[in-house]
Amino acid sequence: MQYRNAKYIDESSVLIDCEIEHPVYGWIPYTIDPADTDMTIDNSVLLAAIHEAGDVEPYVPPTQEELDAEAAKQARAARNRILSKQVDPIVTNPLRWAEMTAEQQRAWTDYRRALLDITDQSGFPTDIAWPTKPE
Repeated sequence: MQYRNAKYIDESSVLIDCEIEHPVYGWIPYTIDPADTDMTIDNSVLLAAIHEAGDVEPYVPPTQEELDAEAAKQARAARNRILSKQVDPIVTNPLRWAEMTAEQQRAWTDYRRALLDITDQSGFPTDIAWPTKPE
């Protein structure tokens, strides 16, 4: 079986991420787990080929910049879910909005603005003070 881009997934693991050439789908991502009992793909043969070639890349931990970028991506995704599922169905619905008092409308407007502004917080993306949803 053909493989490429083999690398350990962490510094203490025996798991290897790579791509394998699938006869139908072409190159696909695959994680080799020596403990995997599913023999659809014979991991022992694949591991032997990788170790014989000696071309498995060592694990390289992510940089702080990469960790921060991933944390920012996750925080924005969480914020966007809150906006789309909880806030926007209320603030963009003219009937719901009209039923609210001016104080309630201001609370929802402030909440929405605070959610949008989480990226401006000094602790973003690792230390976020999430705003409290209005009642």
